[in-house]
Amino acid sequence: MKIRNAKESDLPQMLDIYNEIIANTTAVFQYDLHTLDMRKEWFTQKQKEGFPVFVAEENNEIAGFSAIGAFRNWQAYKFSVENSVYVKADQRGKGIGKLLLQPLIDASKRMGMHTIIAGIVAENETSILLHKQFGFVEVAYFKEVGYKFDRWLDLKFLQLII
Repeated sequence: MKIRNAKESDLPQMLDIYNEIIANTTAVFQYDLHTLDMRKEWFTQKQKEGFPVFVAEENNEIAGFSAIGAFRNWQAYKFSVENSVYVKADQRGKGIGKLLLQPLIDASKRMGMHTIIAGIVAENETSILLHKQFGFVEVAYFKEVGYKFDRWLDLKFLQLII
C-alpha cells in the first residue's frame, strides 16, 4: 500500500468512497451524495489553502484518503486543523486508517500547526481507537447533535496537541 499526495485524477475514486460513507454510515453527517464537481471544488479549495490530501493506493486503486483543513475560519484558530480519514468499505480493518493518519500529523507539524481536532460520531469506536493510538484524547462529548438514519447521534471531539 502506497501513501501519496492526491491528484485530481483520484477524485472519482475518492468520490465513490465518500458517497458510500454518506449513504451507509454515520461517519459523515450528510444526507445527499456529492457530485464530482463538488469534490473538485473541495480539492481545489484544499490546494488553495495549502492543506494536504493523501490517498492510500494499491494496484492503481484508491483504498482510502485523508485530509486536514481549517478547524474554524476565524483568525485566532489559524494554528488549529481538523482531520478526516475515509477508507473504502471493503478495505476497512486492514490498517489503512493508520497509514493515512500519520502523514496528516507530520504535515500539520511541518505547517506549524499547534493542534489537530477530530470530530467522530460517538458510536465509531474503531475511529476513536485509531486516533487514541496516535495520542489524541477526548476533549468534548456532544449529545444528540446529529440526526441520521432516523436516530440521534452523539459526537466526540478528540484532540492532539502537536
